[in-house]
Amino acid sequence: MTICKQESFDFPSCKSKKVQADFNGGDVTSDGGVLLLRQVDRKLGLTMKLNELLEDSRRQGSCDHNQLRLLRQRIYALALGYEDINDHSTLRGDVALQTAVEANEMLASSSTLCRWENRADRETARLMSKWLIESFVKSFSTPPEELVLDFDATDDPTHGKQEGRFFHGYYDHYCFLPLYVFCGEKLLVSYLRPSNIDAAKHAWAILSLLVKRLREVWLNVKIIIRADSGFCRWRMLSWCDKHNVGYIIGVAKNSRLNAMAAPLMEEAKLRHEATGEKQRLFSDIQYAADTWDRKRRILVKAEHTEQGSNPRYVVANLPGNPQKLYDEIYCARGDMENRIKEQQLDLFSDRTSCTKWWANQFRMLLSSLAYLLLQTLRSIALKGTELAKAQCGTIRLKLLKIGAVIIRNTRRIVLHLSSSCPYQKIFRLAVRRLSTA
Repeated sequence: MTICKQESFDFPSCKSKKVQADFNGGDVTSDGGVLLLRQVDRKLGLTMKLNELLEDSRRQGSCDHNQLRLLRQRIYALALGYEDINDHSTLRGDVALQTAVEANEMLASSSTLCRWENRADRETARLMSKWLIESFVKSFSTPPEELVLDFDATDDPTHGKQEGRFFHGYYDHYCFLPLYVFCGEKLLVSYLRPSNIDAAKHAWAILSLLVKRLREVWLNVKIIIRADSGFCRWRMLSWCDKHNVGYIIGVAKNSRLNAMAAPLMEEAKLRHEATGEKQRLFSDIQYAADTWDRKRRILVKAEHTEQGSNPRYVVANLPGNPQKLYDEIYCARGDMENRIKEQQLDLFSDRTSCTKWWANQFRMLLSSLAYLLLQTLRSIALKGTELAKAQCGTIRLKLLKIGAVIIRNTRRIVLHLSSSCPYQKIFRLAVRRLSTA
């Protein structure tokens, strides 16, 4: 049977000239900025250290691709926007990516990467998670005075029969329920969990391990945990009180709290009726749920708008004015939502389509390491530029997705980046900063 393969494509003419395209350009890449990722990786020692930590149980004599190269190939590709290992069927021939992972030949195929991912186990996840925390510690040149740790869970939809997936009533689909911990833009924990558990499951144990490690390095650092009402569990609050850990955590609305806050809510309502403008009043009360061991300070936000009353409650053991604590500390946790979006939308941490549990955890951690590269690029190389606060997807589009013609011979590898790239100045600055950092 004859198979016809179209080599060129015709497009509408331009100025009476015929327009055609094909995929016969040779050594041309759309990812010329991948060398920035290589620079960041070399600065952090990320993949080199991981390779030393992780055991490669494969029979080395039969392997064409060592573990270090596989790590770099997979992590760099995620940062470049290639979420599926099937992409590597053709991507493995990209000379820019080959150069970044320090190879002179074809990279690993999708089947090789698949087998490698499915070798991951509990110990692999433990060592990679430990390295995430150690990289966080090493990111500080001087001891911090205060660390605010943001805990949050999210849904990771599944579309097959992966191990550990369950139906979640709140999200109304089958999913995993991963737990993330951030400190500002820096990622500390990326932990895959089944979805048939409480949102705060394991959070207390993870907090304990984090506090222990951080105080080993910085004895006098002030640590504050910040989270929504899904993490308001009295055992965690009690542990924080005993170990001098601050907390500011949302509390779900209930009839008792509403009754205690009723006078403040009524005052906000009267002020709204008098002015026609939104009113926000703040106070604090002492409250204990039936399951709590004692009463604790609850920050009350009494808000009244045209839509009616909108009370909010937050439990905290921090001193200070209720409004200042709510507006300046608690509400700042909303930025963590952007970090999770970067993880899932820009770096594909929800691409957990493997059948095996630990392979999916491994994929999630690879995504987290790709985030670490881009976050470091943002914080070090892009500081003070228009991309200093850009999302990972924007950084990828403007600094990594640069067309380049590649010349490779026995003496050198040259990437001729697009002359019309609008971000040449920032790119040059990033290279200079990464070279001297």
